[in-house]
Parts: sequence; structure tokens; C-alpha cells
Amino acid sequence: MSNKTKLVVGGVAAATLLLLITGSLWITLLVLVGVPAVGYLVLDPSQRKRLRRVTRKQLER
Repeated sequence: MSNKTKLVVGGVAAATLLLLITGSLWITLLVLVGVPAVGYLVLDPSQRKRLRRVTRKQLER
């Protein structure tokens, strides 16, 4: 299984679990979109730059 597939399966599992626990689609979407966004914003500018560079290298393959 590729890394991208594992990420998708984990996202679907997390969304399903959150939806069952909270019962609200909006709260589930807020958590699933908000947590990675806040994690990215917490990084230093140099770390963001390195993350973008690594992501671009993987896309070129």
C-alpha cells in the first residue's frame, strides 16, 4: 500500500470516528481541516520552506 493510500484510509477512518462521536458533520470537517492547517501555521518560515521543497521534489518523480 502506498503512503498516499495509507493517508486516505486514515483520513476516512478519522472522519468516520469523529462523525460517530460528535454527530455533527460541521465539527468533523472543522477538526479534519483545522488541525493540519494550524500545524502548518505553527512551523517556522524556514521549516515551511523546507516542507514545500520536499513536497515539490516528491511531485517531480
